[in-house]
Amino acid sequence: MSIHTIGVIIKDWLIGLLAGWGVPVELSRLLIEVLTWAVGAALCIIAIMLAALVFIYLERKVSGYIQSRLGPTRCGPVGILQSFVDVIKLLLKEDIVPAEADRVLHTIGPILFLAVSALAYVVVPWDEGGTVAGKVDAGVGVLFMAAVGSMGLIGIVVGGWGSNNKWSLLGAIRGAAQMVSYEIPMLLALMCVVLQAETLSLAGIVEDQKGSIIAWNFLRPWMWLPVVLFLISGVAEINRTPFDIPEAESELVSGFHTEYTGMKFALFFLAEYGNLLLVALIFSVLFLGGWLSPFGYPDPLRLPGIIWLLAKSLLIVLIVMWVRWTLPRLRVDQLMGLAWKLMIPAGFVALGVMCAVIMLGWA
Repeated sequence: MSIHTIGVIIKDWLIGLLAGWGVPVELSRLLIEVLTWAVGAALCIIAIMLAALVFIYLERKVSGYIQSRLGPTRCGPVGILQSFVDVIKLLLKEDIVPAEADRVLHTIGPILFLAVSALAYVVVPWDEGGTVAGKVDAGVGVLFMAAVGSMGLIGIVVGGWGSNNKWSLLGAIRGAAQMVSYEIPMLLALMCVVLQAETLSLAGIVEDQKGSIIAWNFLRPWMWLPVVLFLISGVAEINRTPFDIPEAESELVSGFHTEYTGMKFALFFLAEYGNLLLVALIFSVLFLGGWLSPFGYPDPLRLPGIIWLLAKSLLIVLIVMWVRWTLPRLRVDQLMGLAWKLMIPAGFVALGVMCAVIMLGWA
């Protein structure tokens, strides 16, 4: 049974319950729609928090394996409780605000960064008909996701500026320049997918890949370049190594969040791992068939679509972690040169190839 089917059953039951209490049907539908958005938003926040707990532990184990170390071993069996201990540590730490900092901006920065990260989750199609903001996604899902994703730099800039620290400000400026630069090849890759599926709906893009694994976008030869561009741009957008220039500890201490402690730092940390999961989810939706089974549609194994989506996303997360602990950090000039001299021209080439494929009727 899909998420959509379960949701319809619950909605119909609640509408019937309210109608039995004398509430008009139209008002009941409106109230249930508002409740659906609230519950969906809460579930998205919970998903980010759970992802952070799991990914922190997973990344330590992955890095330990790559660097021939053990990783967490003491807190719980094979160190599985280490993430929970980290949460307690951050909750108990004192919230220190520099004397010369702007207290309002210093507080708003991490909240904005996390809120923007959570907002993009509402258009992710978790299963067939299982999108929190289904009506938004049906019309402008891709545009909404791209617009909300680009707002993340506001939290970085506000946090860096509000800290009144030259290292934090320099990290924030680097972050803004990096995110603006890498959004261009990402959008060009997105345009290729939109042209292929002929829809701005993320759920519609998944529908376009229905069938077995050979129908997925990453196996279409003209989509290979957009796949590479989107994955590299996605890693750069979330400031992961080798693109973690905004928080480069070797020259900026800790970049835009140098002056943050306790829960405020935890919000930045939480949003970073939330963004990692979001990029993996969006990549899976665009190129790996989203919630679709690799064995065809309908799924012969009858697994819920969300299981397939999360499995594909976990694979992408592991690849990103592998890259982080393998490649060294780029210099600022190398990072910007990669975007403007190589990836943006490659993005226009990919878009031209996609247009040629459509004109020839191969898509």
